[in-house]
Amino acid sequence: MTAQWGAEQGRSMHRPSHILNAASNLLGIALLVIAGLNVSHMTEQSFADKIAWVAAICLAASCLMSYLALRHESRAELAEHWADRIFLIGLLMLIGSIVVLAIGHR
Repeated sequence: MTAQWGAEQGRSMHRPSHILNAASNLLGIALLVIAGLNVSHMTEQSFADKIAWVAAICLAASCLMSYLALRHESRAELAEHWADRIFLIGLLMLIGSIVVLAIGHR
């Protein structure tokens, strides 16, 4: 194994599929947070619900962009770039939602 072979292997790894997998898992968690807040009737009392909705929308958009990156070779780099950025925003929003929920109900 040479260093060049290792670099080629790293480039050939499908990053959009990793983004798709992580974004879809976190989308499920965001929806679970939203459902939990709705079931416990805490949506009126907490801003965490609204932040979790923004996170869910960002993560769903990241899933879509990642899927498009996998399906369309011609625009894969641009779609992957946006999927990565939107995923990061969604992740930060989900963390923010949990922090707001934790701080608000001490």
